[in-house]
Amino acid sequence: MGSNTDSCDRRVGLIYDDRMCKHTTPDDEDHPEKPDRIRVIWNRLQSSGIAKRCVILDAKEAEDKHIALVHTKFHIDLIKSISSAKLDSRRNSIAAQFNSIYFNQGSSESAYLAAGSVIEAAEKVANGELDSAFAIVRPPGHHAEKNEPMGFCLYNNVAIATSYLLNERKDLGINKVLIVDWDVHHGNGTQSTFWKDPRVLFFSVHRYESGSFYPAGGDGSHLMTGEGLGAGYNINVPWENGRCGDADYLAVWDHILTPVAKKFCPDMVFVSAGFDAAVGDPLGGCRVSPYGYSVMLSKLMEFAGGKIVLALEGGYNLDSIAKSAQACVEVLLQQKPIPGSSEAYPFESTWKVIQNVREELSAFWPTLSEKLADKVTSERAPYVHIISSDSEDEDSGTHTVAEDLDKVIDNVIVPLSSLKVNEDAADQAIAVSSTWRSELQKIGIWYATFGSNMYFPRLRCYIEGGKVEGMQNQCAGAMDKSLPKEIIWKTIPHRLFFGRDHTVTWGHGGVAFLHPESTQDKAYTCLYRITLDQFNDILLQENDPNYDMRAPLFDLIALHSIENEKTISVEAVKRGWYHNVLYLGKEGGIPILTMTCTSSDVDSFKSGKFPIRAPPKAYADVLIKGLVEGKQLSEEQASAYIQDAYTRPL
Repeated sequence: MGSNTDSCDRRVGLIYDDRMCKHTTPDDEDHPEKPDRIRVIWNRLQSSGIAKRCVILDAKEAEDKHIALVHTKFHIDLIKSISSAKLDSRRNSIAAQFNSIYFNQGSSESAYLAAGSVIEAAEKVANGELDSAFAIVRPPGHHAEKNEPMGFCLYNNVAIATSYLLNERKDLGINKVLIVDWDVHHGNGTQSTFWKDPRVLFFSVHRYESGSFYPAGGDGSHLMTGEGLGAGYNINVPWENGRCGDADYLAVWDHILTPVAKKFCPDMVFVSAGFDAAVGDPLGGCRVSPYGYSVMLSKLMEFAGGKIVLALEGGYNLDSIAKSAQACVEVLLQQKPIPGSSEAYPFESTWKVIQNVREELSAFWPTLSEKLADKVTSERAPYVHIISSDSEDEDSGTHTVAEDLDKVIDNVIVPLSSLKVNEDAADQAIAVSSTWRSELQKIGIWYATFGSNMYFPRLRCYIEGGKVEGMQNQCAGAMDKSLPKEIIWKTIPHRLFFGRDHTVTWGHGGVAFLHPESTQDKAYTCLYRITLDQFNDILLQENDPNYDMRAPLFDLIALHSIENEKTISVEAVKRGWYHNVLYLGKEGGIPILTMTCTSSDVDSFKSGKFPIRAPPKAYADVLIKGLVEGKQLSEEQASAYIQDAYTRPL
């Protein structure tokens, strides 16, 4: 253990061990939860000089008896043996039995080091050797349940360390623990561990979207407050939309977490520090800045005398997790936020969530029973959905944001004059949005689908939220979640083809495009009668989820013009692959619209500038289901139709 602390700094421990980088995908294929996640954090702390001001701790492997405080013998035996040579041939099939898990020869050692490192950091903070600590560990832990790994998580690192202090080290005087999980995904495993335990106040703020966002289901609901003696000690703050940022999180801190934590009076604080709610994260879709994380953490420093342990959870944009982690370590050292400011207001939906949570918990925590003043809740910003799309890949969507993260962060927190939204402006923006939406909800169109949306459950993801088998990301859904009024099938004289290397939603392989010009070919389309308002939401979701849609992308003027123009490129979302709206005639007097690439994109596919690729198996399976269940083709015919589309030259 080495110490390089300055006299003005608090004693902050750091744990990092490159052996935790041995846990990789079996064939080194790309994956969001990859070794570089912890490397970039460690390198950032070293290059900035911050690591020299901290106490460097040695990583240690956890003991089975301590892991057994949380996990079953079956679970422990699985993780202990999964990297052994005798399981080489079965490792992938075993991983496939679990939700979003991979294993390799380095998984066992990495998992034991991650859990043991959090224990090591916690013990040294609890006994007073350190004021606080940051465990830079992987694999993450908060999804891991008692009897199974889940969601990139093998052992529940924070739950194990918490249980260790409460049950094995009572001599250290840690009798009450606050766990704050700010990862963008709900900490389902941690919640279930302490569901009936009044010694642990578990707080999770996460995207939920009616249970459609990972890990999905009802566990992340604000109605889940604990059971038995633990009733009231489980607090979920479930976002109903993406794009939540500094203002939204800090409102939750001020009006839920801080008042309850003051009454709970913890002896120690753990933070399940996932940074996937950060600006530019490809999975999170939120926009918390490094400054925002630093303020959130500084507010937690008020509790337990600043005895805080951060353990890395998620976070998949390498630039943003490095900057966010650095900001947090600076807070641990100095007990104050990094320089910055953020005066944007929370979304209106955020205030609704806060009020719902306060109402549900007020029976347990009377400090939350007082109604928030109208003046406070009227400070709000307009809202827009973020969801997964077939347009998202390394060259568009959230990845474009990630490439210029500094500029994005500047836009989030400075200059103040460009972000401060007063009550009148917010009310006006919401009113404008409500007006155009109500008008477009009166206009019906046929949305012609030719790719995965031909399968009705997949289309429902864009309307109601959720995901179908094979999708790697959840969808949040449209503002208007009404299902299509009618569904019909139609063949059209256009060429179907598959292109691009990779999408976030489906992984490696091509996705479907329709040649925007008429050809001698025949393409199958499933037509859904939806509103023009819903079509706008799908257009947004397919192309640029980060675009702030305060006005329609495709309005009534465009709808009138497209009958003559045949195609309209929607410039506001042109970085997406499906921004070209195509007119396909009318059915029963109602216009038929679809969205595809531009003619210039087709030329690039022809020339080889853009790749023609076979679709991923999961994506192809969804198309086949759509065609078969729509009674258009047999399974064999559908497979041949798809194969022809990606093998025949354009």
